[in-house]
Amino acid sequence: MADVHDTETRRRNMAAIRGKDTRPELTLRKALHARGYRYRLHVSGLPGRPDLVLPRWRAVIFVNGCFWHGHTCPAFVWPRSREEFWRDKISRNMARDAFNLHRLKVTGWRVALVWECAMKGKGRVPLPEVIDSLAAWLSSEGEFLSVEGRFLERSPPSPA
Repeated sequence: MADVHDTETRRRNMAAIRGKDTRPELTLRKALHARGYRYRLHVSGLPGRPDLVLPRWRAVIFVNGCFWHGHTCPAFVWPRSREEFWRDKISRNMARDAFNLHRLKVTGWRVALVWECAMKGKGRVPLPEVIDSLAAWLSSEGEFLSVEGRFLERSPPSPA
């Protein structure tokens, strides 16, 4: 399938995609700050440059886009054009994510992933619930938390 945009338009669109300070990340930061949590942003000395670092709890939070990190949810769809390029790129992203999570765990950091599908779209979770989940995790001894969107399972079609 051919791209619906010319090369220059596609280049501008892709350049506009942010790696940090995304809307889901800003929403999460504002809500956590309102609850009294203090954090550092995008600490370059930690593997993967976590979006939020909460040193008091020895915890980091990543706000991951479902597409760029290959999340297995309905919000993620493999592109139909340049399939090999996208499969290689997203697979490398996923491998790097796994490597960085392992490095963080080995160095004693607790990790939370908040997926984009939990923050927006049809399966989004109400923000207070997301923050409650993070707060409960921070006060626990849990090493890992993944906050994902809620999607109804599709039942198989009934026989006619």
